[in-house]
Amino acid sequence: MLKEFREFAMRGNVVDLAVGVIIGAAFGKITTSLVNDVIMPPIGVLLGKVDFSNLFFTLSEGDFASVKAARDAGAPVVAYGMFINTIIDFTIIAFAVFLIVKQMNRLRAADNPAVVAATEKECTDCTSMISIKAKKCKFCGSAQ
Repeated sequence: MLKEFREFAMRGNVVDLAVGVIIGAAFGKITTSLVNDVIMPPIGVLLGKVDFSNLFFTLSEGDFASVKAARDAGAPVVAYGMFINTIIDFTIIAFAVFLIVKQMNRLRAADNPAVVAATEKECTDCTSMISIKAKKCKFCGSAQ
């Protein structure tokens, strides 16, 4: 059983998944810092010096200066400013992942002759690659 577990753990896709999770977590921290420390402060200044991370309302009596103060006092808090930060954070991460996957698919398609065959075909006379829609070979002129 130990041998089987070792083989499972050392499979390429399991190791790749572990590396992806670790890099993803680190990327998430970088993106969170980007949103909280770089993007949101200028937006807050443009909107009248608003600190989004401190936008909240309490569901009980009391006036609190910050989300932390309200939570420390045990008041139920709806921290909608932090939610806005999280949405922006998620959007940036999702867009970055989209770009990475798009690039990976492009590179994979370039390496895969089966994908190229879907848009090109071989001329029956001169064996040049021509568009699959071609009626005539642009190299030798033969009908296709």
